[in-house]
Amino acid sequence: MITPVGAAVVFVLAAGWVEVAVSMQPIPWPGPAPEVAAAIRAIFRGKRQVPLPVRVRDELGEVFADAAFAGAFRREYRPGWSPGRLALITVLQRVGNLTDRQAAEAVATDLTWKYALGLCLDDAGFDASVLSEFRSRVIAHELQEKPLDLLLSALQERGLLAAGGKQCTDSTHAISAVRDVNRTL
Repeated sequence: MITPVGAAVVFVLAAGWVEVAVSMQPIPWPGPAPEVAAAIRAIFRGKRQVPLPVRVRDELGEVFADAAFAGAFRREYRPGWSPGRLALITVLQRVGNLTDRQAAEAVATDLTWKYALGLCLDDAGFDASVLSEFRSRVIAHELQEKPLDLLLSALQERGLLAAGGKQCTDSTHAISAVRDVNRTL
């Protein structure tokens, strides 16, 4: 039996197992909506510290392209949430130490997140369970390191991170940060 569920199709197998087929059509992210961009400019005009989501979008653009996650998603069903956007949401979630519900709420209500994700003012976001499903799919397809690789590549391309230099990999802070990133993804 096949049952459509939002952006996924659920296959209920005879043995009682349930398989969810999520679809992904890789497309470039739209730029920030004009009304959201105008509001961000008005709110942060003259302020020194622009929030991280806005800086990420302005300096890195579409850092997590959907195509990088194509192996974890099927193409033949109705499209779901962009995996590239979900990767950025997961990173911002970790930086802000937010739960899945808080991150989903930020997508729906925070202008800086809407700006970073290229969403319109009236975009209602998604259910918090989408983040958990995304992380599970990333792990199942062994793409855990993909967001970090894409981020490092984007930083290097823009000259924001240079090769070489002194590295302290035995530092407690570095080990803790690596552990936190692994748990997030």
